[in-house]
Amino acid sequence: MKRLHRQSRPISPRQRGMTLVEVLAVVVILGLIATTLLVGFSGAFGKAKHELARSGIGLLVGKVETYRIEKSDWPSNDLGLAVLSAPHATPTTSYFVTADQLVDPWGRNYLYIVPGPDGHPFEILSYGADGEPGGEGENADLSSANLRGKADQ
Repeated sequence: MKRLHRQSRPISPRQRGMTLVEVLAVVVILGLIATTLLVGFSGAFGKAKHELARSGIGLLVGKVETYRIEKSDWPSNDLGLAVLSAPHATPTTSYFVTADQLVDPWGRNYLYIVPGPDGHPFEILSYGADGEPGGEGENADLSSANLRGKADQ
């Protein structure tokens, strides 16, 4: 039986594999790109949560006003926004919201204050990402008393 032998040829530069240094350089470059994208997206996520909180507050304002029309009074501070969900309201009630709609995007309950500031009958409030009064950026407070006309905040 005759064996076929392949003659070895010198490897041309086109056929040579990547060296460890080249692989590490590619990994470092990909890491830098990923870090840049992550930083950019984290800011967008914070803005998105603020927009969700604004929408949530807007929904709750409408439901509280519907409650006022039906009951001829604002919800009390004692019950707060809980009057809008079970067991105080049923899904067929016009002002009903689910329990998860009473929670802001950071996982804390929206605050309800009667009377509200500056002559408002009530205020619905979220303290933002940090959960503390005051703050800027992602930590800024969101209030039903000052949301109108502040879409670019």
